Amino acid sequence: MAVQFDWFLNQLDVSNAFLNGTLSEDVFMKQPLGFEDPIKPAHVCHLQKSLYGLKQASRAWYDKLHSALSSMGFIGSQNDHSLFIKRDHVLVFVLVYVDDILVTGPSSQAFQATITHLSSLFPIKDLGPLHYFLGLEVKRSSTGIFLSQTKYILDLLQKAKMDGAKASATPLSTSKLDHSSPLLFDPIEYRALVGGLQYLTWTRPDLSFAVNLVCQFMHSPRHSHFQAVKRILRYLKGSLDLGLWFPKCAKTLSIHAYSDVDWAGCSIDRRSTGGFCIYLGDSLISWSAKKQPKVARSSTEADYRSLANTSAELTWICKLLVDIGLILPAPPQLWCDNISAISLAKHLVFHARTKHVAIDYHYIREQVISKALSVHFICSQDQIADVCTKSLSKSRFLFLRSKLSLRVPQFNLRGHIKDKIVKDTS
Repeated sequence: MAVQFDWFLNQLDVSNAFLNGTLSEDVFMKQPLGFEDPIKPAHVCHLQKSLYGLKQASRAWYDKLHSALSSMGFIGSQNDHSLFIKRDHVLVFVLVYVDDILVTGPSSQAFQATITHLSSLFPIKDLGPLHYFLGLEVKRSSTGIFLSQTKYILDLLQKAKMDGAKASATPLSTSKLDHSSPLLFDPIEYRALVGGLQYLTWTRPDLSFAVNLVCQFMHSPRHSHFQAVKRILRYLKGSLDLGLWFPKCAKTLSIHAYSDVDWAGCSIDRRSTGGFCIYLGDSLISWSAKKQPKVARSSTEADYRSLANTSAELTWICKLLVDIGLILPAPPQLWCDNISAISLAKHLVFHARTKHVAIDYHYIREQVISKALSVHFICSQDQIADVCTKSLSKSRFLFLRSKLSLRVPQFNLRGHIKDKIVKDTS
């Protein structure tokens, strides 16, 4: 939205945020060592304000900030409780992650008024235009915003002692993962690396399936699983500069999504892996790779469940856009490569093959009937969400990766991002 309408995008930081929270319940604490009251050494402190380390600290700070923003005319979004919106004469958005705050909108004067008011209530630091936020590197040009985690990847490679490793073209091998190798003697390193890889999926949708796969063996990882993690790290070594590109769209913003599933792809429990990719205009804004909770008896059932999960995400996105004030010109379009699943979503006909499907998965049928969503067929070769459901060959993987809004930026001599962003050709 900031790219599309040329809004400012600034970052704020609150110093010692948790100390500003007011406790609404009785909490007692022993007197700190070295600060005991000599007259009443056996007494305890009755806390009025929150402290770091208290379970109530984060909630107390959120309530304090919520009250402050409400007094300034901001209204909390019902669909994202970290988003606050002000529509008094001018539009201002505040997005909160604990003590890190993003502010955006069409008027820089409204931003100055907002930060002035907040500064009178809390110790606020204005960090200027958004450059680095929660490990995400942000570079902006007149044509879009580029998000990457290059520094985070380098730190992760160094932590794994693989900063000098040979690069790999794909994050996974096309062959099935071996589950018969010996168990790892000490799984701590495996769990730490996989946990680090999870955070990378915020800007690297090409890692969704690979990271989802290695996350399934956190409890009892084997040597083959650790080799798969190393393969992902070697892939990252060869794609350090890849990042998510949000371009300014010349046409009217609309939503289109792709839903796919790998039926019975897991060799252990024969569950299916579903995935989706959702675009707002030309920007990829949401994606997922997740194993389904139940075994599907047919590919139609598996795809139907994946369609239902995708439509739930689409519903949430549409509600969020309504809060923001963006009116879509048409209902979202959902693309699937299974004709039977599409027919099941469109027609009120029950069959013996589908009557066992859980009622909650028929949610998509209600969306189609109410015309809040339209479902269309797409051939498997053009199914972008295929990259989120299975390991692929190099040529297939690179082709689908090029459709995921992932780009390699070009920089001028001053280090600023150029207006032209080239597609990755590695």
